[in-house]
Amino acid sequence: MFIDEAVIRVAGGNGGNGCVAFRREKFVPRGGPSGGDGGNGGSVFIESTEHLNTLLKFRYKREFSAERGRHGEGSGKHGRDGEDLIIAVPAGTVAYDDSSGEKVFDFDAPGERFLAAEGGRGGRGNARFATSTHQAPRRAEPGRPGQQRVLRLQLKLLADVGLVGFPNVGKSTLISRLSAARPRIADYPFTTLEPHLGVVEIDPDRTFVMADIPGLIEGAHEGKGLGIHFLKHVERTRLLVHLIDVAGVSERDPREDYRVILAELESFSPEVAAKPMLLVASRVDAAGDGRRLDALRGFAHERNEPLYEISGVTGQGLEDLKQAIWARLERIPRAASPADSAAAVSSEGEAAPASRS
Repeated sequence: MFIDEAVIRVAGGNGGNGCVAFRREKFVPRGGPSGGDGGNGGSVFIESTEHLNTLLKFRYKREFSAERGRHGEGSGKHGRDGEDLIIAVPAGTVAYDDSSGEKVFDFDAPGERFLAAEGGRGGRGNARFATSTHQAPRRAEPGRPGQQRVLRLQLKLLADVGLVGFPNVGKSTLISRLSAARPRIADYPFTTLEPHLGVVEIDPDRTFVMADIPGLIEGAHEGKGLGIHFLKHVERTRLLVHLIDVAGVSERDPREDYRVILAELESFSPEVAAKPMLLVASRVDAAGDGRRLDALRGFAHERNEPLYEISGVTGQGLEDLKQAIWARLERIPRAASPADSAAAVSSEGEAAPASRS
């Protein structure tokens, strides 16, 4: 089950109390305060890992507390510090403060660690309060409580390429042909109910990650269909591949399909709509009389954009598309923001993606 949102409560451990004690030992002529300090409470850390790809575990466990510090003891014995708690999340997770909605950390790479809740400081024992004028203090500090907060976790898949388009246009078939991903494939809309990632290999030294995003429909940004739930997964991609169905059985105008999907991306996020995009004619093996394919060819020519014609069933055009994706990715810096990516492509003399609307 693919779960990409969760709300959790994290709490640092409380600090241990300081101790009030006095030395009572044989052959020690003068006693004195000997109460030790309490240990510090453990802290809660969140760490990203590449070994997880869903937030499923937070569906069953939503409260996480670090160990509290032990209390101080006599004879100057300090309490043991509480152990820290490390919570693993998939790389690509974004943590928000649930009360304010503020983004507190973005795990955009594996191995990043964030202090989610700090443990409380241990209290001082009475030995800490002894002075030359007050040699037998009977006070000690209680441990401080650990920090508590409620966090909302949202997973945004880390992929280089995102496949977008209407339902049932061949996105799942394409990713299954180019990678080892095996999404569900059937001849009805909304077959894909969750995003799928696949690693596409150009050669052993050149690979990229492709994400199959469940189909969009008009009004997806308002909650229609499945789009509103999964559109966020294209936010981190560097390149979009827009599949348009040219099969003869379809009654939709391919040019209108293009405009609808672009309008949904723009309504969801102008930064997403500004990403570089490749236009793909899908299911050309079933193009029939070719009217839809000819219309899309003319539309691409008007926009001065290349059109890649593919068939996931026969394999036609797949190698050319794979090479075109890699060539475009090489010109988009990995660390660039969506706006920077669009500007980089525009500066090389190609049509800026932001001008499609």
